[in-house]
Amino acid sequence: MKFISDPAVAVKIAKMKERVCWQHPYLQAREVDQTRLVVDDEQSDSLDFSFLVIGDSGTGQYRGDSPQRRVMEQLLAHGQGSSFVLHTGDVVYLVGSQEQYFDHFIHPYREWLINGERPQQIAYDQMVFKLPLFAVPGNHDYYDLPWCVGLIAQATLPIRNLFQRQLDLDLGWHGSNKGDAYAQAFLDYLHRFTMAELRQHVEAHYTAYFNGQRCLRYQPGAFTRLPNRYYQFRKGGIDFFALDSNTLNTPLPIPKDKTGRLRRRQLKADRQALINTRSRALAAALRQHESRSDDDATSDTYAKVEQLDEQILDIDKQLADGPDLSLDIEQLVWLKQRLIESWSNPEVRGRVLFFHHPPYVTEASKWYQGQTLAIRRHLRQVLDQVQQVVGDQAAGRPLVDLIINGHAHCLEVLKTGDTGHADSHINCVVCGGSGFSLRRQRSEGEDLWESVDGGAERCVARSQLFIGRHGQGSQKHRPYSGLRIDVQAGTPPKFILRPLIAERSQRQWHHYQLAPIHLSNGAD
Repeated sequence: MKFISDPAVAVKIAKMKERVCWQHPYLQAREVDQTRLVVDDEQSDSLDFSFLVIGDSGTGQYRGDSPQRRVMEQLLAHGQGSSFVLHTGDVVYLVGSQEQYFDHFIHPYREWLINGERPQQIAYDQMVFKLPLFAVPGNHDYYDLPWCVGLIAQATLPIRNLFQRQLDLDLGWHGSNKGDAYAQAFLDYLHRFTMAELRQHVEAHYTAYFNGQRCLRYQPGAFTRLPNRYYQFRKGGIDFFALDSNTLNTPLPIPKDKTGRLRRRQLKADRQALINTRSRALAAALRQHESRSDDDATSDTYAKVEQLDEQILDIDKQLADGPDLSLDIEQLVWLKQRLIESWSNPEVRGRVLFFHHPPYVTEASKWYQGQTLAIRRHLRQVLDQVQQVVGDQAAGRPLVDLIINGHAHCLEVLKTGDTGHADSHINCVVCGGSGFSLRRQRSEGEDLWESVDGGAERCVARSQLFIGRHGQGSQKHRPYSGLRIDVQAGTPPKFILRPLIAERSQRQWHHYQLAPIHLSNGAD
């Protein structure tokens, strides 16, 4: 019995295009670029600026308390003067339900919202940000609930206990409707307009120009919608590219040779083992619920269920008899073209990518997944193609100065090595520990290796910092995290990371800031 369902890539793409009226004749006639925004910012020309990063935040595991609110308090205390916030996805757990936006997003982040002093009056689809917030969708923002009827039918508990159990799991009563709640919360949902209203809306809000094309004007405190699920903006000479990695993470199909058959057999065995472990975890959760166990233990158990569900889903994607091969080619082509344009513009001094699924990570449940490797493969293909065009123009610099992701529930700083591709020597940051259950680092170590021709192996990335769950029993530590990034003037730009931690241990909260991390440029 599946607890979550993930729509097919083709469905995600089609639904999101419909919601933003992608390439509508009127938008084309007005020469609107639906993947770019310009921010109204009095300090937009400053080469020194700061921004905040959070990710995987949308939950409330502790009764009467909130990990993401604790992180928010750190951001408020140490993020003064920041220009904007990046959210790396999974805005609302577990299935992107609109009913949970108040508890899991609006209320914890109320200081960033207009009328935040009265958060109960803010509708999830009417949010206006005082501090610009640029989000990308996570996998949970697309999830749905196909299993509710089956779960209720199989329940042996009184209905009231079942409902409480659902609330503890952060499920709500329905799913995201294939990402619709996320789209209504953050995107410029043009599909809701009549033709007359669409014309009026475009004339009112698509008033900025970039490279000769009209684009959306992002106005903090007035109009803060995003033009699309993937988009671009510029700040202080840095091009920021937001991607939707949910349509780029389909694993390669398993070959049908002997090696493939053995691989498929092993995956099926792994899947059954995970299902058995999940059943035991659910039984433990029920016992804890009935015995009114402490919040930390209950949170850990429910987090284990969510982790197992994601691992099972990743295997399902690999085992699919008819693999979903509808890769989002259009988005990859867009990224390639925009990176080439960025490198051809002398006014641009750096490039940052941010999206949900990390291409490199050492968190124990994500580093080996098929989705992780798929993202890495597709990113490499794009960067290799860009390198062929840019050539010596990069002058030894990496094509991208920084990659920021979520999905893995930790804070991690990595750097790629010589990968044999154009993703070499890139700084990577995973910021996915801002509210939901934290994960541990893998036991295999800090270095990520890949097989190359001839059976040899190459170290393709190295973890330089990992902040996640650690310790056992009463000595267990849960350091939830957000991040402030300071960008300094100069070419190439220099980035200083300032990790902000809200740690829960021995049923107490401890707040602190780690020492700044200065990222190096290119090969060390």
